[in-house]
Amino acid sequence: MINKHYILFIIFFFIIPLNTKAQDTIKEKKMLLLKVVIINNDTLPNINLKEIIVLPPRKFKNQRQKKRYWRLVYNIKKAYPYAKIASRRFIELNDTLLTIKSKRKQRRYIKQVQNELLDRYKDELKKLTITQGRILIKLVDRETNNTSYYIIKEYRGSFSAFFWQSIARIFGENLKAEYNPEDEDKLIEDIVIRIENGQL
Repeated sequence: MINKHYILFIIFFFIIPLNTKAQDTIKEKKMLLLKVVIINNDTLPNINLKEIIVLPPRKFKNQRQKKRYWRLVYNIKKAYPYAKIASRRFIELNDTLLTIKSKRKQRRYIKQVQNELLDRYKDELKKLTITQGRILIKLVDRETNNTSYYIIKEYRGSFSAFFWQSIARIFGENLKAEYNPEDEDKLIEDIVIRIENGQL
């Protein structure tokens, strides 16, 4: 019998490749080159800062709505770090695969990464609830601009994608679920922005 957690494992294993490069024990000093502007014979650094969206405090109609909101915040805070890792590792995997010319070696590398991910994240993912897994699927799409279904299909093939989509459907999930911040996922987007801004 396939456990509901295995769906999360498979999704996560296919979208979050580990960085298999050896870590240097010697820390490198990184230098940052800045653009400068000269004002009145004074040289000043010119730094572009990331835009921060400031949202007003949330207002609730009743205690029930407030409780549901904070429950959603809790679930997003559990799932969001994995979505961020997924985005970062997805980019790393693509970059590494570009350096491997042989399709066979690419498949072997993907399998190796999958096994390493199983060892690294299995216990953590077991602790996610179904709701947190559903949020994770949405946030993966937000962070990578690819559905979980597409990612599995791209790296493991159409049969694997079909198989895991079928299993997900048994548990009421959909690996093809897309993130829609303007409509059904508007509240999730609001919470994610607040988390990124340090407001939550």
